[in-house]
Amino acid sequence: MTSRETGSVTDGDVGLLSPVSASPLVAELTGDRAVLAAILRVEAAWAAVLEGASLAPAGSAAVVAAAADVDSYDLAGVAVRAQGGANPVIPLLADLRGQVAALDTAGIGAAKAVHTSLTSQDVLDSALVLLARDAVRGLLTELKATTAALAALAEQHAGTLCVGRSLTQHSLPYSFGLKAAQWFHGLAAAARRLESLDFPVQTGGAAGTLAAGLVLTDGSGVSAFELSDRLAAELGLAPVPAPWHTNRLAVTSLGDALAAVTDAAGKIASDVLFLCRPEVAELAEPRAAGRGGSSAMPHKQNPVLSVLVRSAALQAPGQAAQLHLAAATFNDERPDGAWHSEWPALRQLLRLGLGAAEQLRELATGLQVFPDAMRRNLDLSGPLLLSEAVAAAVAPLLPGADGRSRLQAAVDRTLQVPAAEQAATYRRLLREAVPADLLPDARLEELLDPANYLGHAADISRRILAAYPEYAAPASSPTPDLNGASRG
Repeated sequence: MTSRETGSVTDGDVGLLSPVSASPLVAELTGDRAVLAAILRVEAAWAAVLEGASLAPAGSAAVVAAAADVDSYDLAGVAVRAQGGANPVIPLLADLRGQVAALDTAGIGAAKAVHTSLTSQDVLDSALVLLARDAVRGLLTELKATTAALAALAEQHAGTLCVGRSLTQHSLPYSFGLKAAQWFHGLAAAARRLESLDFPVQTGGAAGTLAAGLVLTDGSGVSAFELSDRLAAELGLAPVPAPWHTNRLAVTSLGDALAAVTDAAGKIASDVLFLCRPEVAELAEPRAAGRGGSSAMPHKQNPVLSVLVRSAALQAPGQAAQLHLAAATFNDERPDGAWHSEWPALRQLLRLGLGAAEQLRELATGLQVFPDAMRRNLDLSGPLLLSEAVAAAVAPLLPGADGRSRLQAAVDRTLQVPAAEQAATYRRLLREAVPADLLPDARLEELLDPANYLGHAADISRRILAAYPEYAAPASSPTPDLNGASRG
């Protein structure tokens, strides 16, 4: 008999068609088990708040906390039963109350502490914010390892010449150190934005008026607003001035920050994908046994880390757009479908961000750089690459008003000859256009040396790294994980 025939769900989403996010870290922080655990954490924290305010029997919080063990619940069963109320909180509450009743052997009435004055959206919003906060912590750990590696590349290769490219064509001399610094810049700016987010608690009751909270707290000496602040403190979330059931800026801001991370990661991956092509060969991904192979071509070594990162970058904007679409259609005081469409989009963004960050960290920390190939490709354009430098320095030396046009004519004529002859042709035409008494040979050679036309590349790199010191230095110690242990 199949699972479909029995009406049960036995197969979870393990990421078979989303390899970028198929990792233990992503599953731990964003999987269905993590979602259910977050809901239970909110319910247990609320019970603690109510008992602390003498609004639930003494000892209730301990009973509810014991009942809020995620391993005591049937994930698949809750998911299927959620269709009956359109959200997973409703069936889970029934199960939680049953667990609390079974554990309340002293008969203290601990069930009175479960969900009292809350609504499903309070619990699920707070739970998803809690989930997101924990996922963002893991994501930032990955990002800081990556930015530290990029900063090291920027410093190590400050003087490594390569060619800058504009609209796919060679533009000017560049340095690989500046390229790495710009990669760092995008990622560090996105990480700082992510790190600055607030993760707000949600408590508003059935229609966002705290009506049930007013009844609950009447005569107690505390207010429903104080209970909300205490719940925020219990969960480590941000307190709020008011419920935000239909004001979704907290969610869209999180989504935008996550998309900014995948944007920055995608930029790096796109560059690496081009630069590791065999005909370019300036970079190579770190090697690992069994990675990058082809099912049909034994010789291939595919840049799969960059491929996976880019796949996340291509998906994330659509998920962020879904959050905005939902936010714009949160009708009335509780929406009819927009809220529900938000959940999978937010979780997928978290998964994509985490997955891309894991792959990018490995890419950045093990990236292979080939300065000789960079110089070879730089030299393909020969002295033509310095035509801007020549024009800026030489045009003022030439008599008459047509100095710059004469230099441009030398470039145009050079481009008419085969590539193999362009270097010699350009030098000859320059020499014909500019008399040696105006431009000595030694000065001409200085102008045609790409190392002399890097502008402020080194200073730009230093300014970028100095602007984000917390992301440029390697972590001095492991970051604590969600259970208080350390994650290396």
